[in-house]
Amino acid sequence: MKTPDPATRSQAIVIGAGIGGLTAAGALAGHFDQVIVLERDALPATATSRAGTPQAHHAHGLLAGGLKALAELFPGIEQDLLRARATPFNGTLDVRFERPGFDPYPARDLGVSTLAASRPLLEFVLRARVERLPTVRLQSPCRVRSIQLAADGSSATGVCVEDAEGQALVLPADLIIDASGRGSLMMDMLHAAGRTAPPETTIGVDIGYASATYEIPPNADRSWKGVLTFPRAPQSSRGALMLPQEGGLWLLSLCGRGNDKPPGDEQGFLDFARHLRTSTIFDAIRGARRVGEIHRFVFPHSRRRHFDRVTDFPRGVLPIGDAVCTFNPIYGQGMSVAAQESLLLERLLASGRSGSATLAGLPQAYFAALGPILETPWAMAAVPDFIFPQTTGERPPDFARLLRLGFAMQRLAARRPDVHKLVIEVQHLLKPRSAYRTPLLMARLLLESLRR
Repeated sequence: MKTPDPATRSQAIVIGAGIGGLTAAGALAGHFDQVIVLERDALPATATSRAGTPQAHHAHGLLAGGLKALAELFPGIEQDLLRARATPFNGTLDVRFERPGFDPYPARDLGVSTLAASRPLLEFVLRARVERLPTVRLQSPCRVRSIQLAADGSSATGVCVEDAEGQALVLPADLIIDASGRGSLMMDMLHAAGRTAPPETTIGVDIGYASATYEIPPNADRSWKGVLTFPRAPQSSRGALMLPQEGGLWLLSLCGRGNDKPPGDEQGFLDFARHLRTSTIFDAIRGARRVGEIHRFVFPHSRRRHFDRVTDFPRGVLPIGDAVCTFNPIYGQGMSVAAQESLLLERLLASGRSGSATLAGLPQAYFAALGPILETPWAMAAVPDFIFPQTTGERPPDFARLLRLGFAMQRLAARRPDVHKLVIEVQHLLKPRSAYRTPLLMARLLLESLRR
């Protein structure tokens, strides 16, 4: 196969039609003559789950920073989601946050809003927008067998796919986006090229979910739309998230770690909910009608691949979403980070900072800019996960200090709306964690941490 010219933007291929792949297609659509999205699943004609997204049965959070990125890639997507009956909610006024010592945490209107919807609905609405892009074509079911390399291994040239009859054929590409999930295609490609695999940081969390959908009863508490119940860590890992879904439903996800994962049978599920740290969620669902089955899911570890440390990464191919970093899903960051990564890709292609308007320098520019995007969500998950002694991985050398400052921030934000607003903006990926490092706030945190 002919090696693509690094200045050509004729055809791009996206592997995977999940949130990462669809947002990547939106980012590429205005910069290539043709974009082909390849998906191994048969894509449903309605907002239903599919085999390739087993986590879709569980509660998903679209953070305000993620919605903002989606809106930049797909103007008007919020209206599309609202027409599909997604639920608008204020991130701090409509959600009851139950933290140890704060049941509930102060509810304030801090101006941070987003939408709640099931993962299948989000994907369905996004896929409909992508299908309307004139330069994009979705092809499914279509299994990608490998990413093809030039003879010298310096660049990717296309993908080998398997058609409906099981025959292999090669599709050429000037740029390939690996949005296949765990990134095994990308790692196989690097191995085949004799290239250095990116170093990885892994945090073993061993967390399990069980989720069920309930009809919202007419007499439901209308002072909140959703509930987030935090465990009393490290003594217990039992927590829960319940969010509104389209169709007048609640989706409840119970979670626990190690030997205390929630069961999948009706009685065990209810008993687990009954023994959460507070009774809010159990009181809400015990009179509600469950719709559908109880689904379970286990997430063993968070993993971050440091592609920025690979000096000889092949041209013409980039990972996105879970192929770069998988986050503990309890923090609801994955979809939003994938959207922000795609927005970064679009901006690099539009600005020409990827190497004098060519694709030659795109990997270096992309990986360098990924760091600031990943640093905030990774840190927000890593420190709380390490509270639990069974969590594996390398704890930060100043972990005890970070923990004290984190608890101090919670107490300070409960008293001060300005601090609370900043915390929510960081948690929703609207601002980086570096926004905390002002001299005044650090002084307040240090004083607060000395009080207990």
